[in-house]
Amino acid sequence: MRLVRFEQDGSVRWGVLEGDSVRPVRTFQHEGPLELEARAIPLEALRLRAPVDPPRNIFCMGLNYLAHVEESPARQVPKAPVWFTKATTSLVGPDEDVVVDRELTSQLDWEVELAVVLGRGGRRIPASRALEYVFGYTVLNDLSARDLQFARGGQWFYGKSLDGLCPAGPVLVTADEIPDPQDLELWLRVNGRVRQHGFTRDMIFSVAEAIEDLSRGITLLPGDVIATGTPAGMGFGQDPPVFLEHGDVVEAEVSRIGVLRNRIRFEG
Repeated sequence: MRLVRFEQDGSVRWGVLEGDSVRPVRTFQHEGPLELEARAIPLEALRLRAPVDPPRNIFCMGLNYLAHVEESPARQVPKAPVWFTKATTSLVGPDEDVVVDRELTSQLDWEVELAVVLGRGGRRIPASRALEYVFGYTVLNDLSARDLQFARGGQWFYGKSLDGLCPAGPVLVTADEIPDPQDLELWLRVNGRVRQHGFTRDMIFSVAEAIEDLSRGITLLPGDVIATGTPAGMGFGQDPPVFLEHGDVVEAEVSRIGVLRNRIRFEG
């Protein structure tokens, strides 16, 4: 199934995408069957929101593609997953403007990522069973204010958690449609120009290994979102560095999921 979250008449609901229409879900649960309403709503009549509703901050993996490590300031391949989080208030949906305060940052960068949504919680989940805990997958753009990120002692949270810096969508594809998350292709385009291109098979730590590592010491919850890192091609790693500007259209894409499109708008 391809699930969406949509806003209609002031409320936000879940629905199943069926062609050009959406069938609302009566009660959404990450575990158990979904009960659908009989009516279908034209997609064009709805405003889509980010197709995730995490119970807490979004877990993010840093430096999880070898080529990305080589273009980053660290340049050292991690021996274990590198974790940080993004605030849930940074989430925005597909086709939503990313509004940025130009007084806070002038170095806004992009990072296309595969995001994992858990359907079951647990602790000490072995990698051999980790994919059983996955509800589905979506596209996430880990937008980053590089000047904030590196000006505060290398602390990533603030520079990656400003409001709007976590676009996600357009849909949440259930795990049965993606049996192997290490067999996907990723792209990121700015104004139609390809800036990133990679494959999830090139992750240093797989989705299953990430879940195993994270759950070793943290109890995971249904609805938790895990962003799995980005391939090479970030703006900061280019010579000279390239950053997003007012009016830029950013498209993050993962095969079998779709294209997440957002426009950048600087204010202030």
